[in-house]
Amino acid sequence: MTRERLTETTVEQVTGLYKALSDPTRLKILLEIAAGEIAVNEIAAAIEAKQSTVSHQLRVLKQAKLVKTRREGTTIYYTLDDPHVMMILKQTIAHVTH
Repeated sequence: MTRERLTETTVEQVTGLYKALSDPTRLKILLEIAAGEIAVNEIAAAIEAKQSTVSHQLRVLKQAKLVKTRREGTTIYYTLDDPHVMMILKQTIAHVTH
């Protein structure tokens, strides 16, 4: 078997993804978003966090390209940017609960 060699860019992107996923609040947020499109205030209520905290963490998740937004009037709705996000989370959860 040969070893797979990754570019430095790929290594940085992978570690950046795991850094974004490493915060408990961000993980809770992602799990809420995975259930379907949701607004910041709904996320804050669901995870019992301040709206400002949720907004800050959503910014991190958006920069990591884990979530995307849709604006309707003054409300911004969040969804997962890519279905692979949930695959990664499900595999990680399965690993740690195995």
